Amino acid sequence: MGLEEFRELGLGDESLKALEDKGFEEPTEIQKRAIPLLLQPGTEIVGQAQTGTGKTAAFALPILETVKPGTGKVQALILVPTRELASQVSEEISSLKGGRRLDIAPIYGGASMVQQLKRLKRGVEIVVGTPGRILDHIRRSSLDLEALEFLVLDEADEMLDMGFIDDIEAVLRAVPESRRMLLFSATMPPEIMRLAEGFMKNPEIIRTQKRDTAAISTDQIYYEVRESDKLEALTRIIDREPEFYGVVFCRTKLQCDEIGQKLHDRGYDAASLHGDLSQREREQILRRMKEHQISILVATDVAARGLDIQDLTHVINYTIPQDPEIYIHRVGRTGRAGKNGTAITFITPSESRRFSYIRKASRSDIRREEIPGAEEIIERKKERIKEAVLDALSAEPRQEYLEIAESVLTGRDSTEAFALLLSSIYKDELDASRYREIAAPMPRQARERSRKEKRDESMGRRGYDRGHEASMDEGGTTRLFIARGRKDGLTKAMLINILIDQAGVRDEDIRDVEINDTSSFVSAPFSVAQAILKAYSDRTMKGKPIVMRAKPEGGARDARKKAPGRREAFKGRGKRRRRWEDDYQPYGRDTRDGEDGRYSFPERGGRQRKRRK
Repeated sequence: MGLEEFRELGLGDESLKALEDKGFEEPTEIQKRAIPLLLQPGTEIVGQAQTGTGKTAAFALPILETVKPGTGKVQALILVPTRELASQVSEEISSLKGGRRLDIAPIYGGASMVQQLKRLKRGVEIVVGTPGRILDHIRRSSLDLEALEFLVLDEADEMLDMGFIDDIEAVLRAVPESRRMLLFSATMPPEIMRLAEGFMKNPEIIRTQKRDTAAISTDQIYYEVRESDKLEALTRIIDREPEFYGVVFCRTKLQCDEIGQKLHDRGYDAASLHGDLSQREREQILRRMKEHQISILVATDVAARGLDIQDLTHVINYTIPQDPEIYIHRVGRTGRAGKNGTAITFITPSESRRFSYIRKASRSDIRREEIPGAEEIIERKKERIKEAVLDALSAEPRQEYLEIAESVLTGRDSTEAFALLLSSIYKDELDASRYREIAAPMPRQARERSRKEKRDESMGRRGYDRGHEASMDEGGTTRLFIARGRKDGLTKAMLINILIDQAGVRDEDIRDVEINDTSSFVSAPFSVAQAILKAYSDRTMKGKPIVMRAKPEGGARDARKKAPGRREAFKGRGKRRRRWEDDYQPYGRDTRDGEDGRYSFPERGGRQRKRRK
């Protein structure tokens, strides 16, 4: 029935098959209103839609129905504010294309420019990218938009908030006038409307205020926990609640089976639901869940689509959702019909940046809590047992049981006998040793220090030359000297891109970039610095390496005596610098070089050296 609604919107069989494979059952409001309009030639749209309303599919499906497969020409360009969103939108469109021969490329700053150039040269039909990097490719003439039919601004208000308005307008001026423009935004500030008025022709305005309001009545919590402790944390949460009735979301079918089996082995009424089950098995599990024969359903997102289970008390994100829309969709399964629910997310320390993005993009108020201790859970269980006993004692006893009680209690202490009876019923429910210890996740600095110590130990470098210590700061980073500077045409963005392309490092590994007239400096974790030095070990200038460790004059001993900031190699480090974690952009540095952008070091005086093949 649901797919028939999609068919009525005008979608073809290829799209319907892809929707069925993804588990979609019925279109959302924005999809119902946008898809028929976008399937009409020439229509432009300004759509107001919140994250989590299915807007990606609303514009992606009509684009997929319209673009010509196998041409290798860019026919749709989608601008998004962050590199995470570029990857996610690209993946979502790929999952909806079905069997169509279409190449979809995510293009964003911080990734290898060389790889992007190669991919664009091979030919793609759909590009999803951040404004700065897209403009970079346009100026390089590496992104040919002559065949462009669709230009989409997704999360337009977010892009404006991040200061991309100039880049966006530059892109809009560079694309053919014949293109159709689609603009989607959660809010409609005056700047958005001015953008629409300046670059669109009589667009249709769609406002969908309807948003999954379950989050309003859902208490949202996250716990930071190591991967190996997630199952223990889950059992504590279940045991703490008097009437736990919820869905545990996992990323893979294999993980679903594993967690479901482990819960079942520990005595919980749990079952797994995923795509490998037959329709009969699926229906049987759902029936048992609805009849409360099982209280815990471990499921993947695809398997859980369309579930109609009322009165769920909890939704547990055992694995962090891939994007904000999935998070909102999961959370929306509890707290319905005016009832309160609880959504809990487990995150490992390494997932903190991704989770920060999800919190921001979903506009959710999610608070951090500590995993309940064993003592707290035991106390709650005691209270529940007391309540159950008192409820039982409030009724009139039946005569036949009175006779048994009198017979059994003759000559026994009644309190001791009652305790023995409870222990036989509840067995080891109040045994705190059932809960193993959960270690607190190691802080980021401690993790980095531990990894560094292990690397040093394995490489036999615990006692390496003190002269090198002078070029390392307390966080385990190495200061590098580069024999090129501002007079050679080097810029910060250019230096970062050179190191990304030539040494295979990530932009977030490059810290404290300093460009002087004739030289430059960067800091990087020890292992990353080693990779950079290795990459440039055979590249010299007058017999000296282009990149080397920064060595202050006077040697390590003098460097330790002198206050930081006395030598050029340590210039600007006298004051307490912001740590790289403080100013690292979790959404990706959208580097853009302009006309001077080259991804190999320039010769002295700015003369460009030919790139190595």
